[in-house]
Amino acid sequence: MPRLKLTIEYDGGPFVGWQRQANGRSVQQAIEEAFVKLTGEAVTLRGAGRTDAGVHALAQVAHVDLSSSWTGDKLRDGLNAHLRPESVAVLGAASVPADFDARFSAIRRHYLYRLLTRRAPPALKRGRVWHVKRRLDAVAMQRAARRLIGTHDFTTFRSVECQAKSPVKTLDALNVVLREDDEIAVTATARSFLHNQVRSLVGSLKLVGEGKWSADDLQAALNARDRAACGPVAPAAGLYLMRVDYPAA
Repeated sequence: MPRLKLTIEYDGGPFVGWQRQANGRSVQQAIEEAFVKLTGEAVTLRGAGRTDAGVHALAQVAHVDLSSSWTGDKLRDGLNAHLRPESVAVLGAASVPADFDARFSAIRRHYLYRLLTRRAPPALKRGRVWHVKRRLDAVAMQRAARRLIGTHDFTTFRSVECQAKSPVKTLDALNVVLREDDEIAVTATARSFLHNQVRSLVGSLKLVGEGKWSADDLQAALNARDRAACGPVAPAAGLYLMRVDYPAA
């Protein structure tokens, strides 16, 4: 049975998240329905990450097993034809070995968080950034972010609904960059993340940018290993699953 790897882009605004749920339409459901229309097969799509409601993806990865053979280009184009007018696009499809798993074969995940720091509300970026009505000190945020890099118990920055077996994760990179057009980008890289970890980190870094917290305060929150010590959780709209890395073939 051929296994295929899909690379997927989506605007998470209209969806309840990546994974199928009883309370609304998910990205997974939209693509699986497109498979039925295109191939006649009821399939189960396995994603690299379970993004929450409102979270976007620039390059989510998923795998699927089909009983029939398809070339990557034809499968991509056929799925996209059936996905209109959903805010989902299959960027690519390719055959992979039978032991490839979009989730468990991944060695690194990269997330991007966008903050728009200006008084005026977003028009073109609405639903795609966190609108903060004041300037933030990106240099102070970057300096504080360095305290979080490495292997730590991230209980403070973990949702109470998180199902991970351990709160210990290794954060390979966490960078804060001031972009043009009043935007700050926070990028985070790790093999895996806890539920709401990136949004929790960004919410606490915002306090540093506002001058309400220092780098020492952020360190103290990490050391507390207590969810109550976390800053406000950043909204889902600014978060993007940017890329997923796998071992070289």
